[in-house]
Amino acid sequence: MTRVDGLTLAELIETRARHPEMIAEAAAARVRRPLLGESGRVLIVAADHPARGALAAGGNPMAMANRADLLDRVRTALRRPGVDGVLGTADVLEDLLLLGELENKVVIGSMNRGGLVGSTFELDDRFTGHRAEDLHRMRFDAGKLLLRIDLDDPGSLNTAQGAANAVNELAARGLVAMVEPFLARRVGGRVRNDLSAEAVARSIAIASGLGGTSAYTWLKVPVVDELDQIGRALEATTLPTVLLGGEVPDDPAATRRRWDAALQLPNVRGLVVGRGLLYPHDDDVAGAVDAAVDLLRGRENR
Repeated sequence: MTRVDGLTLAELIETRARHPEMIAEAAAARVRRPLLGESGRVLIVAADHPARGALAAGGNPMAMANRADLLDRVRTALRRPGVDGVLGTADVLEDLLLLGELENKVVIGSMNRGGLVGSTFELDDRFTGHRAEDLHRMRFDAGKLLLRIDLDDPGSLNTAQGAANAVNELAARGLVAMVEPFLARRVGGRVRNDLSAEAVARSIAIASGLGGTSAYTWLKVPVVDELDQIGRALEATTLPTVLLGGEVPDDPAATRRRWDAALQLPNVRGLVVGRGLLYPHDDDVAGAVDAAVDLLRGRENR
């Protein structure tokens, strides 16, 4: 029987079937912490990809389809020293709640997952995940929203409007809105994000102005391809910013160099990384997480 730490997968499933009330009870009893600790840095593990149909990691197109394996990888990451929390959809976060893995961790709920990978409506990214009221009720700490803008796709306008509404609703409850912006376009029928410095700066400027207040808005941004242009792109805002991981990198050392350069900027506060930590090429989750922690600690001590 597959085991996920203290519970077997069957026991987790049985708890969900017979005692669904235990999820709300675990949320009510969870020990919380500030988003930023004393170091002023934050490392969050992202595990919200499956709900958008994005199951691939590295060379495996179905890597994230095995829930027991995914939970085990997230648990390994969360237990490493220096990891502050997790980003996920309701199903993943509630599994982790039942497993007791969210104590004294930052918990960020994923809000818009309607833009399914490969769909004709991918850029009309409806809010099919957490609502602000759900995050408040569950005593979670923030909501994450994806804002991809294709100037040739009218669906992006619906996404932008939904994102602005979410920013307002989260701020009204004193919850952080973590906005992940991209300028995107379709290439051969598939959505591709533009990671040039100009495009990233433009997407940051758009995301920074969402809603009736930016008091509780953070940005989750990619690191641009050009190492010497990282500062130029991220100077487009004064909002607190974290760097995202994206796909599993072919060259982890080069990715870490770009992260290190971006972490020099005063508004950049840490990393939110999913597949690059959970499914590294050598399959050493603990090693990948520890390398990211070392990078943050090294920058903090300079």
